[in-house]
Amino acid sequence: MRGARVVDWAVAVGVAAALLTTGVSGQHPPPPLDAPGWALLAAGGLALAARRRAPVAVLVVTGACALGYQAVGFDVPVVAYLFAVYAAVRAGRRGVAVAASVVMLTALPLSMLLLRDGSAGEAFAESRDVLQLAWLIAAGAAGEALRQAERRADEAERTREEAARRRADEERLHIARELHDSLTHQISVIKVQAEVAVHLAAKRGERVPEALLAIRDAGREAARELRATLEALRDDEPPPHGLDHVPDLVRRARASGLDATLTIDGRHDDVPGAVGRTAYRIVQESLTNIARHADAGTASVRIEHRPDSLVVRVDDDGAATPATAPDPGVGLLGMRERVTALGGSLRAAPRTGGGFTVHAELPVERTP
Repeated sequence: MRGARVVDWAVAVGVAAALLTTGVSGQHPPPPLDAPGWALLAAGGLALAARRRAPVAVLVVTGACALGYQAVGFDVPVVAYLFAVYAAVRAGRRGVAVAASVVMLTALPLSMLLLRDGSAGEAFAESRDVLQLAWLIAAGAAGEALRQAERRADEAERTREEAARRRADEERLHIARELHDSLTHQISVIKVQAEVAVHLAAKRGERVPEALLAIRDAGREAARELRATLEALRDDEPPPHGLDHVPDLVRRARASGLDATLTIDGRHDDVPGAVGRTAYRIVQESLTNIARHADAGTASVRIEHRPDSLVVRVDDDGAATPATAPDPGVGLLGMRERVTALGGSLRAAPRTGGGFTVHAELPVERTP
């Protein structure tokens, strides 16, 4: 945009200089008419600096300046007006450009006839030399050609974007089908087997192991979450998880044998959905990593609602130390990508005294 403004001003100054130079070398009126004429020459050229922002206004100004300096006696071609016609047609104002040109072709000989000495034939001849119809048509044609080229370029860009969106939709559907074929059956088998085992144990009056109950509940949740993910892939809508579902994550972690606690400070009525979903995923991934890798007995989840941010912190008392810091896996990398996409920050590292901490700050725009 700044480069375009520089070009506009360079063209305007160049045209103004050309008009003034032609006025010096050609026929021009004696004082006191020469001062207004010089001003009109300069103004007509400099007005072109605004031809992109206000093409119709520039067309009117350059036309009026041309009529003015021709009427007082400056025999200078209306170059600035030709530039203005080109700019107006390029901006899609062809009707205005044609109407203004008809007015110019009519008004120019009349102004010369009224303000100069001479016959109507001489005035018409002079105006025809000043505003050659061929140059006028050429200016309009150049503007129309460039406008059509820009329109075709925009149309091609829109077509490419639509094709990219269509390919993305097809890929989403392909992923959904692959997930459905490869995961749904296995998860369903796990869930059914766990439920059968729980049912048989209860029927025999035996105590159902907590691990078996955790497997059953995890299977149910995995099936529900997979369905939600598949729907999101098909419909391009986010899965319905958020801050309200975090207590369920903590309860399932406790059911699996981890001493997990949840602390929530502040109100969360106006937390955006994207922030809530990211917070849910952070807690979910953190608790999953604790269960798989941390060898921890306790975990604490803390969610703090600040005036301009949401802070999520998950700590465990596992065996991780700064000297044995694990390499970030896919889960942590995905977590970091989610946080970064929202403009937040994430720290995931072992603590000095042992254990692991995940600390995320997500910016929140509060509604008034």
